[in-house]
Amino acid sequence: MAIEVEVNLRVPSLTLQEDGQHDRRVDNRSVRFARRIRVERVPKRDETVSALIWETAFDCTVTRCDWSDDKNVFVASCVFGRRTITRAEYEGLMTDPDWTKHELPA
Repeated sequence: MAIEVEVNLRVPSLTLQEDGQHDRRVDNRSVRFARRIRVERVPKRDETVSALIWETAFDCTVTRCDWSDDKNVFVASCVFGRRTITRAEYEGLMTDPDWTKHELPA
């Protein structure tokens, strides 16, 4: 039986190259993206889970998974599956309505 968990995703920082302009660095250290997914069981630390950006699947690695009383769901803190993220993947996260961007408190 599948259950719903919330993925709290940390993605790498990246540099966006614009035509005729200076490169722009996007620092994602204080940004997380959240989305609910269905999984067969609660993921454990160091396990890989798959999520979607629009219709494209990608892997992320679970760093911890805790129950949230406020949300009434398990929250799986994850890191992006690769060391780098492409511009298309980053823009997909920013525009996909299923993903919510959260700024971490300073």
